[in-house]
Amino acid sequence: IRLILPLLESLFKKTGIKKEDINTIAYTQGPGLSGALLVGSSLAEALAFSLQVPTIPIHHLEGHLLAPLLEKDAPTFPFLALLVSGGHTQIIHVKKIGQYEIIGDTLDDAAGEAFDKTAQLLGLGYPGGLALSLLAEKGKPHFNLPRPLIHTKDLNVSFSGLKTAVLHLVRAQENLTDEIKADIAFAFQEAITDVLTKKCLSALDQTHLNQLVVSGGVGANKQLRQKLNTELSKKNYKVFFPRLEFCTDNGAMIAFAGAMR
Repeated sequence: IRLILPLLESLFKKTGIKKEDINTIAYTQGPGLSGALLVGSSLAEALAFSLQVPTIPIHHLEGHLLAPLLEKDAPTFPFLALLVSGGHTQIIHVKKIGQYEIIGDTLDDAAGEAFDKTAQLLGLGYPGGLALSLLAEKGKPHFNLPRPLIHTKDLNVSFSGLKTAVLHLVRAQENLTDEIKADIAFAFQEAITDVLTKKCLSALDQTHLNQLVVSGGVGANKQLRQKLNTELSKKNYKVFFPRLEFCTDNGAMIAFAGAMR
């Protein structure tokens, strides 16, 4: 509460928008931390009441799904979306605004969670997905890790086994040097991006769609972006990414989802 009111005031000052210019207020209804959601929804409802304008509660994941539509080069409906974050790894058929079908999901750990826990095993802190990706850039292909469910026809993913394999690999090292850490990070990132890329290709083939949107925090991963661009272009599929600041949680995607509603 101490932070959100000054943030709101600075927002009006920076944008030049006046309160009376607002005709609708969109806010995140969930999922997420209850305290943060309560503060946001309370402010939104109170401000809307004072301005006598309606509110639109937005599902957090819908905001991520629609974030790439903020770009000039945006997909058209229908399209597939890979929603990949700390809490979710889903392949979704986006038919139009408000019509979403989950056709692939994680059976256990989300990709972002696997990144963070692997980073923790390597002593990179938690959350440490970005640190792990940066470390992987220094690594070499000295280790091979499993790619769970990569050859199954369904579109589900599973990363708990990969995480366990990393744990065993770390414990097997007599001396966990920085070079070995980088090689393990490299192997882990290759495994997880291979699985995600293969599942996205299978989803596009099965649905006969030709556009893929990538959203969520892990969507900022450089290796995932490069791999999807390379492999999808071979089959004339097009992939769309939001700019990096729109991959992580942000207010712009919620406001946009509200405007589209």
